[in-house]
Amino acid sequence: MTEIHNGPEALKGEDWAGEMGAKWLANLACFEGMIAPIGEALLRQADFKTGERVLDIGCGGGGTTIAIAKAIAPSGEVVGIDISPDLTTASLRRAKDAGVTNIGFICADGATVQLEDAPFDRLFSRFGSMFFPEPHKAFANLHSLLRPGARIDLAVWGPPRDNLWMMEMMGVVRRYVDIPPAVPRAPGPFAFEDLDYLNEILASAGFSEASVVAYNGLQPIGGVNATAHDAVSFVLSSMAAGRALEEQGADVRAAAETDLLELFQTHYVAGQGVIMHGKAWLVSATA
Repeated sequence: MTEIHNGPEALKGEDWAGEMGAKWLANLACFEGMIAPIGEALLRQADFKTGERVLDIGCGGGGTTIAIAKAIAPSGEVVGIDISPDLTTASLRRAKDAGVTNIGFICADGATVQLEDAPFDRLFSRFGSMFFPEPHKAFANLHSLLRPGARIDLAVWGPPRDNLWMMEMMGVVRRYVDIPPAVPRAPGPFAFEDLDYLNEILASAGFSEASVVAYNGLQPIGGVNATAHDAVSFVLSSMAAGRALEEQGADVRAAAETDLLELFQTHYVAGQGVIMHGKAWLVSATA
């Protein structure tokens, strides 16, 4: 029988300004490769035009910010905002290397940031809006940065039960660590799985005409063409689940690693990688 270890610290609040931001940067290609299909779908939905002024909230490594900059060039401009100094520094360097000039990055908390260049025409966020401790106040602040009639486009995760990449992975972890279920509506990846809650937050902040498109697709865990071993290394080195297992010691981690490898091998597709189903909400609204 597998021994279950208590894990009260396993999924404590993630420090995106510190540890998690650094881990995202260290595994940037893996993270971006994994969520690229959803980001591309959101960019298509946003359909940016030349000359628009855009905010990219929770911009991570700057990949979406650079894509937006190219779409709105030459007269438009985009500002990427992220709470991680590691990520904003790396994003600025990345944009410079790509020769993109109509772009800027600011290390700040989107919940409270104030910008001299406001108001902006558009706001975009690929999985960067679900972690605010006080989302009503945060979205009210974001609304204040936009001109009347500005459009926002957000990607947020759908329900965990519809994200098999997370459910199956956490099923393995829970064989070894007693991780309590996520608290509904609490800050975290699935904070906005309940669309009624998200719509209430948007309305209270002054947004209207909210619409949602369900994205259902396949995600390459650890990036395109990652092997099962690559996917295991990615999970253990960069996700909260890996930290939870690390806290239990080497024997527990090794046993879980074996089980994760077995799981990912069943989802491996030659020429594609470890392919698992994911669901996200693509949300649009008007300021």
